[in-house]
Amino acid sequence: MLNIGHRGAMGHVPENTLASFQKALDFGVEWLELDVYFVDGELVVIHDDTLDRTTNGTGNVMDFSLKYIRSLDAGHGQKVPLLSEVFELADRQVGINVELKGPGTAIPTIQFLEEQLKKGWQLDQLLLSSFNHQELLLAKQTNPTFPRAPLYWMGDIDYDFVLNELEAIAVNPSLKMVTAELVQEAHQHDLKVFVYTVNETADLQRMMDWGVDGVFTNFPDRLNQLRADR
Repeated sequence: MLNIGHRGAMGHVPENTLASFQKALDFGVEWLELDVYFVDGELVVIHDDTLDRTTNGTGNVMDFSLKYIRSLDAGHGQKVPLLSEVFELADRQVGINVELKGPGTAIPTIQFLEEQLKKGWQLDQLLLSSFNHQELLLAKQTNPTFPRAPLYWMGDIDYDFVLNELEAIAVNPSLKMVTAELVQEAHQHDLKVFVYTVNETADLQRMMDWGVDGVFTNFPDRLNQLRADR
């Protein structure tokens, strides 16, 4: 079961900052997960559509310039990072799940990832995910080679859409909706299952018992401890 640092190691360090990603790397995660918006020609790593919760700014992310967003404190003196900075930090040592969060992120993200392949990143180190399944479709239409995984909060998974239209390699359901039966059914469709956000040891153990392929966790160290105990 892959240990995927959710926005880095946000249980320890402010989320989606270089310090958070470094902390996750220090814990030895196999993957990092992050969220992107496209601002002034750059992909910036931030989760919310507003600045209020994760920075000392206020207002909608898309209402401000890149320069202003980069001037803000994202916690502990950290800046809102560029996607390029996270890739430089990770340096091909782990996989990266890029969640298409903001509007119009599919095409610039594809263009960015194409450049990363030229720098030595491998396709099996990259995954695109989104709750906006139309953005994932656009990503597929732009360049179908990059692996895709739709995110789900609740409800049923439309396997016909996932397999035949989106041609995904995985589904990313919430901890609230995942069941042993869902994991089994997805596996029967040759899809991997990556579950978010799994923080408690009992839940981590349950995901392991169910054969989940990976978990997004704010506390990568807890999964490490569970592995060591087993």
